[in-house]
Amino acid sequence: MKVRALAVPGSFEFTPQTHEDHRGVFVSPMQQTPFVEAVGHRFEVAQTNHSRSARGVLRGVHFTATPPGQAKYVHCPHGRVLDVVVDLRVGSPAFGTWDAVELDPISFRAVYLPVGVGHTFLALEDDSIVSYLASSEYAAERELGVNPLDPQLALPWPKGTEFCLSERDRTAVSLEEAMRSGILPRH
Repeated sequence: MKVRALAVPGSFEFTPQTHEDHRGVFVSPMQQTPFVEAVGHRFEVAQTNHSRSARGVLRGVHFTATPPGQAKYVHCPHGRVLDVVVDLRVGSPAFGTWDAVELDPISFRAVYLPVGVGHTFLALEDDSIVSYLASSEYAAERELGVNPLDPQLALPWPKGTEFCLSERDRTAVSLEEAMRSGILPRH
């Protein structure tokens, strides 16, 4: 497993070794030992999530109210997505910083997002599947978001993309509005 620290502190990219032969491919996108060596603690899974998106679907920037918050481990077993992590932790020296990783079923890269870090992705192909391991269970009242098209964030979306957003994401507040309203996590 290759590990790379991302620009957002506490976030990592994991690239597993793939085993390919005439039958197909075998891969372990999540491996506890290299995870613990990089992050410093085990990842306790409370829930798994799966989404399938058409090309142009933009989901996020999502984060969970803290405490308790929610850490995620994300990979793409089908299709291709541009996955972006955003530091939304007020008081973090990297506040507002983001990093992007292309996830696909060729490299099987995965991304770890610690509590307080925002998550968004753009489906680059039809039928893109994103699989999440989550450290806490879903609770609608704790789910928050920042608009992924906020110019202040200046996220690296490909020019000319026709975005498809949910009503929730399309009407999400800007980073500035989120700061003023006090909904962002603290570092």
